[in-house]
Amino acid sequence: MTRKAQPPPQGDRPTPGAPVPPPRWRRLMWPVAVGLSVLLWVVLWVLLPQLHQPGEPVKENLSYSQFLADADAHRIKDVTLQSNGQAGGTLADGHRYTTTVPVQLAGPGLLHRLQADKVTIKASAPSSSPSAGSQLVTWVVILAPFLFVAWFLRRISHGAAGAAQGAMGVGKSKAKLFDAERPHTTFADVAGYEGAKGEITEVVDFLRRPERYRRAGAMTPRGVLMVGPPGTGKTLLARAVAGEAAVPFLSVAGSSFVEMFVGVGAARVRDLFTEARRRAPAIVFVDEIDALGGRRTGTGAAVSNDEREQTLNQLLSEMDGFEAAEGIVVLAATNRPEVLDPALLRPGRFDRQVVIPLPTLAERAAILTVHCRTKHLDPDADLETVARATPGFSGADLANLANEAAIVAVREDREVLTAGDFDAARDRILLGRREGSNVLLPAEKYAVAVHEAGHALAAALSPHADPVAKVTILPAGQTLGVTEQLPLVERHLYGEDYLNETLTVRLAGRAAELVEFGQGSTGAADDLAGATELATKMVREFGLSPALGPVGYPQGGSVFLGAGGGPGLSSRPFAEATQAAIDAEVARLLGEAEGRATGLLKDHHEQLRQLTALLLEHETVDGSAVHRILGTAAPSGPGAPGHGPPGHGPPGHGPPGHGPPGHGAREK
Repeated sequence: MTRKAQPPPQGDRPTPGAPVPPPRWRRLMWPVAVGLSVLLWVVLWVLLPQLHQPGEPVKENLSYSQFLADADAHRIKDVTLQSNGQAGGTLADGHRYTTTVPVQLAGPGLLHRLQADKVTIKASAPSSSPSAGSQLVTWVVILAPFLFVAWFLRRISHGAAGAAQGAMGVGKSKAKLFDAERPHTTFADVAGYEGAKGEITEVVDFLRRPERYRRAGAMTPRGVLMVGPPGTGKTLLARAVAGEAAVPFLSVAGSSFVEMFVGVGAARVRDLFTEARRRAPAIVFVDEIDALGGRRTGTGAAVSNDEREQTLNQLLSEMDGFEAAEGIVVLAATNRPEVLDPALLRPGRFDRQVVIPLPTLAERAAILTVHCRTKHLDPDADLETVARATPGFSGADLANLANEAAIVAVREDREVLTAGDFDAARDRILLGRREGSNVLLPAEKYAVAVHEAGHALAAALSPHADPVAKVTILPAGQTLGVTEQLPLVERHLYGEDYLNETLTVRLAGRAAELVEFGQGSTGAADDLAGATELATKMVREFGLSPALGPVGYPQGGSVFLGAGGGPGLSSRPFAEATQAAIDAEVARLLGEAEGRATGLLKDHHEQLRQLTALLLEHETVDGSAVHRILGTAAPSGPGAPGHGPPGHGPPGHGPPGHGPPGHGAREK
């Protein structure tokens, strides 16, 4: 036995072995096809002409002498003469016959004789050869076995090739290619976000006209990372780039690189960039890149993901390595930028980060206009009013709102959308479906009316709070009643007076129950949770507590997806004494807010009862009715209550992380 080393195979492919011989049954298919074709030819050309169709009379072959004798005996009913001497017809008993008339005797004498025997005489041309259609059908039937065998063998060979490709092509990229000839979405379909569209359009223009930038010494950005909350239109912007760019556009999801086998993801990244280089200049779009580009495991970590880390390393090398991609721009989208690896975010890989926030008022109106292009709107359906009523809505939320409004119109057998349809659709999205079966007891309905009246009066009496838009005691989803507030303007900074009055409005429902009934109820549980969360942020993060001073202990977590976990799951960067001081300050803020709400409602106890009675009578009242009861003027300005359809207003819009929309009693 020798230890002679065998030379390695060329490249990275295994050494090919001897081909596997085909099975014996495949060798017999062609002889079987030939035999079947011969059998069909015999059946079509030999047997079938000799068979009689069911019910057809038996044909008799008469001699010319017998034909004349039968004609004289009046046993011939009719005769059909052909120019070539062939004749045939029907006997008196209904049977068919054939005969041959000598050409020399086929003259006027024969015709006169047949007429005297009262035989019906007909004439026809000699039978021609089979028609082209019948011949074609015959040849198709004869060749059918050969065609079937050829198709079957081809199908088998393609199946084997597909199986081999499935086994050996596991590292093939799953990117979809969009050419410039297929523009499905354009920038006209993306309303607003002019800054983001400008940056992305600049990158596309660089690929179209690179010499314009090279003359100024500018280099192509390697990558553009679009960051924003879910539903803001990051993928839609990428589809618009595919429609606007005159260069190839390859789209792939980040999750398509992650596989169970180590090395598959890296191979797919290589194949993706190889395809992009072949088509350069080109754009590669990676959706949800956080599935691919998460932070790598640190040194000494107990758990690691070799497959994902190798895939990320390959992506880093392709974007900015020894073989840097030329003429290729990578677009990526994510709503979790905090989990991305720092090496992926550095200049040279993703040179630009485009933040796509929630749309502003003007952008919401433009987005609604785009989504209502194919819908018929009533003159009272003002999209700007709908946009003011939907603060905090993303582009996907607005698309859903327009669709829900159309569904509401269809339920009422209408094709024209009214303002009330948008109002009902917004309540359906924010509050849930109206529960017609959730009938409250009279005492419960009265308690809910008192609760909501307290919220509404406190909001109307607080000068810095958002104005009241609508108050309802109709159950929807898990809510038994809701007081909705509509901001006059979109706020970006929140003062301490606004936050304190927000706490007052939050606790005014419970305060109304204390004033009217002398005790609270479970309906204020949601208000208490939201007020406690806001008060905690005021103390821990906003530095609005004199006891703690200007210190901030942010909760942490994703900027777009909310906190990463509850308070019990995160480490506290402060001592137990600080936690006690925080608890004391939160309790103080909440106690003072409830005291202010109780004082306001005691001073306006009669108005509280009037608004409660109005709610019990109408179940839903507009914000202007609250001000009429108080004898005050409704706030004026863009988006103020009363500047739209009755009851048309959004839920309360508070600072970031400020609880659920609106205030009201919750089902417990």
